[in-house]
Amino acid sequence: MITFMPYYVFEITQPTPILKNLNLKDSFEEYRAARVLARSLRADLPANTPIMIKIIHAASLLEAEEQLYEKRDKPILREWEK
Repeated sequence: MITFMPYYVFEITQPTPILKNLNLKDSFEEYRAARVLARSLRADLPANTPIMIKIIHAASLLEAEEQLYEKRDKPILREWEK
C-alpha cells in the first residue's frame, strides 16, 4: 500500500526570534504544483520582507508544523567555505 504524503506550502512570519507565525497557504499531491505556488508567492513579496515561503513534505499537517517549529543549529562553516 502506498501512503500519500502531501507537500504543504506555508507563509512564515517571525515577529520575535522565538515566535513563528505559520499560515498554511495550500497542500498538494505533487511537488511541481507546490513549487509553482511557492514561487508565485515569493515573487509577490516586497523586497527585504521578513516573510518566508516554505514547502514542507510531511505525513500530516501537524508533522509539517512541528518540523517548521523545530530549532535548527546553524551549519558549521569549513575553512574553505568562508
